[in-house]
Amino acid sequence: MGFLEPVLAPNRARVGRLEQMFLGRFEHTIDDKGRVTIPSHFRAALAAGMVITRGIDGCLFVFPIARWEQLSDKFEQMPTITQEETRSLVRFFFTEAIDCLPDKQGRVLLPTYLRQYAHLRDQAIVAGVRDHLEVWNPEAYEQDNARLEKDVRTIAAAVSQQRVL
Repeated sequence: MGFLEPVLAPNRARVGRLEQMFLGRFEHTIDDKGRVTIPSHFRAALAAGMVITRGIDGCLFVFPIARWEQLSDKFEQMPTITQEETRSLVRFFFTEAIDCLPDKQGRVLLPTYLRQYAHLRDQAIVAGVRDHLEVWNPEAYEQDNARLEKDVRTIAAAVSQQRVL
């Protein structure tokens, strides 16, 4: 499997690659206890567990447990002792990560330190991003989305140089 191969949850239909992906944007409240609701059609893919950690763009990343294990295996193959950047990235993702299961209502508790990192208060955007979810402060999401919409041609040209598109 490639570094970003999505993981198919056991109870999702094997209709095609689209069924394996997290797609869409959803607005949810964060309750007084710091819990956010996982959108209902993502719950089956996360029923076996998930890992929530800091994301690169000021959001939170939510990975299905099987996908997190794949990422962990990739990091394990990297020279963490001799490469400062690798050590720093491993530290960034792993030291503040939590593993959890959604409750019966599909909610997960976001610890205070993760809510503070992502500037989450009483509202959140939960966005499906292919193999994981991102949890955003709504204002930050709108700003980042506006930047993406403005720069999409430049971004697409840069990515196509890498032969991805």
